[in-house]
Amino acid sequence: MTLFKSTLSISLITLVSRVSGLIREMLFASYFGASSQTDAFFVAFRIPNLLRRLFAEGALSQAFIPVLAEVKTKKGESECQLLSLKILIVLLCLLSSIVVLGIIFADYIVFAMSAGFQGDETTNYLSVNLTRLMFPYILFISLSALISGIQNTFSEFKLPAFIPVILNVAFIASIVVLAPLLEEPIYCLAIGVITGGIAQLTLQIWGLKRIGFFKNLRQNISLLLTSKFLDENVRKIVRIFVPATFAVSIAQISIIINTNIASRLETGSVSWLSYADRIMEFPTALLGVALGTVLLPNLADAWSAGKSQRISDLIDWGLKLAFFLALPISIIVHNLALPLASVIFHYGAFSDYDLDKSATAISAYSVGIIGLISVKIIAPGFYARQEIKIPVVVGTLTLIITQVLNFILVPIYQHAGLAYAISIAACFNAILLLSILVRKKIYRPNKSWFMFVAKIIIGCIVVYLVSAYMSDVLNWKAMKNQPLERIFYFAVVLVTCLVAYLSVTKITGINFKNLIKQ
Repeated sequence: MTLFKSTLSISLITLVSRVSGLIREMLFASYFGASSQTDAFFVAFRIPNLLRRLFAEGALSQAFIPVLAEVKTKKGESECQLLSLKILIVLLCLLSSIVVLGIIFADYIVFAMSAGFQGDETTNYLSVNLTRLMFPYILFISLSALISGIQNTFSEFKLPAFIPVILNVAFIASIVVLAPLLEEPIYCLAIGVITGGIAQLTLQIWGLKRIGFFKNLRQNISLLLTSKFLDENVRKIVRIFVPATFAVSIAQISIIINTNIASRLETGSVSWLSYADRIMEFPTALLGVALGTVLLPNLADAWSAGKSQRISDLIDWGLKLAFFLALPISIIVHNLALPLASVIFHYGAFSDYDLDKSATAISAYSVGIIGLISVKIIAPGFYARQEIKIPVVVGTLTLIITQVLNFILVPIYQHAGLAYAISIAACFNAILLLSILVRKKIYRPNKSWFMFVAKIIIGCIVVYLVSAYMSDVLNWKAMKNQPLERIFYFAVVLVTCLVAYLSVTKITGINFKNLIKQ
């Protein structure tokens, strides 16, 4: 299967995940709106989510997948399975300890995230209880994410991409079934998180069985008991994991700081930013995460085989596809932020005021779409080489810049200032990492880039004019009670923008078929 077909299959499955996620957010916004209770939930849910990104989707996957791919290439599948089993055991013990500590010290963790919601004891108490209920989620989803890395190494991408759908279904079911039955309906979301996490891990274990991971299980267990547990490969993963943890922690520290700042602003600020963040996850997952998922094991294989030109070609292909799609998407999201937010969130308890505030945050986040997606493509160029020091240094600079920008922008734009700071810093992160790849000659861009970008800019100018005009044609707020009509009109606007862009870029000479070839 070509890289594009692999990426497309992941993107299509991710699309199902994001659509189910949007349905989840529509129900969430309609039922709960943006209030102190939703602020409490978003703070509580963000904590296990941050740890999930740190231990599974972040540092551990960056350390684990390249080494696993190297072992698979050089020593075969049996050694690969044995190493996977060892890391699963290590992660299980580590995460179990963290879950216990997290439940015990939940009140301190919430205070670090939200500064105790400025003395609002009711909201703080609710957030602490929700945190204790949801903290075991980190164990289920982190093991699930690690198993995804194992499957990706064996070129199985579809099931791992489908896994987020399970959590969305659990959320939706909990809101529809449990919320009307509970005295405090917000607790239904915590039940949905735990149920979804267990279901995700169960399905992933089945996925391992499907790729034949357990066919030599008895033999591997015997080898596990008789061989040296902390062998060379395990130690290598640990050596990469420790600095990688710091690198990933930098981004998570930035999120913690921003959540803390948002909790000190107007009530609802945490929720408005969280709703906007859900929108941003749509393009970054469909393109950035999909490309990153496919590129990392392929880059690791190329590095293990000493194919330097192959590494450069893979990064070039990913960046061109990202620029072609991400730039117009960022413009569309920026100009259509209010229509987009109205279609997804503006129902039930979600007021016109909540709509305006969320749309402002979406516009601010849209500035960073190209940076967020590009990092997913550029960073594997370092991780595949098992080089972590540079991402650590760049990540530290990015954190500093984010907080400096917060200091400047939050007094002016309030909660949207936090989104602007993250967006600008994400672009800085991508540009600096890319410049280092080029300077170290890991990535060697060809001469076609100048004309390629020029043609994209022409298409983006057209998209900007079309989307800016069409965003003001209708009164999106007034259609709150005509949701199907509003969705139809928004779909027409979106398709018009995309058709205009694709038509202009085709006229200027960009051949999409050539672009997507491996």
